[in-house]
Amino acid sequence: MTPAAQFAATAATLMLPLGICSAGPSSLLNGSYEVVSRLEIPHVEEWAVDKTTQICLSGIPTGGGMPIPVQSANNPCAKCATRNLAAGSAAIEYDIVCPGRGSAKAHASYTLNEGSFYGRVVMVLGGKNMTMTEVVHGRRIGACDYQSLKSVERF
Repeated sequence: MTPAAQFAATAATLMLPLGICSAGPSSLLNGSYEVVSRLEIPHVEEWAVDKTTQICLSGIPTGGGMPIPVQSANNPCAKCATRNLAAGSAAIEYDIVCPGRGSAKAHASYTLNEGSFYGRVVMVLGGKNMTMTEVVHGRRIGACDYQSLKSVERF
């Protein structure tokens, strides 16, 4: 199976249980979130380490921005644009597309609850035939206070 076919099959499998609907209101609240993320790489399970960060989210962005940013360090998808955004009251999903031939690509799927979210970002590194998945859990911890929280990232 080609890497593109494997990516499409994995993304389609992850989308089935979400019940995604077309773009509309989301239950993702603006505010500060504590996010626990883990990068899972096939056949390297013992190296999966949880990372906790704090981010500020401000709803569903327009113009290709990511509703929930990729958390993994040194991630080729972190600064890329989104396409095919579908946001409903219980889920958000989108494709992450990086510029250039043979660049990385990903599909993000999040289940939303009031004040929390759970998601997976399935990434295929361009030209390397390597797949990895970022598993993310976030919970809202309050409003964003940029002056007292210097390490908070804004999205």
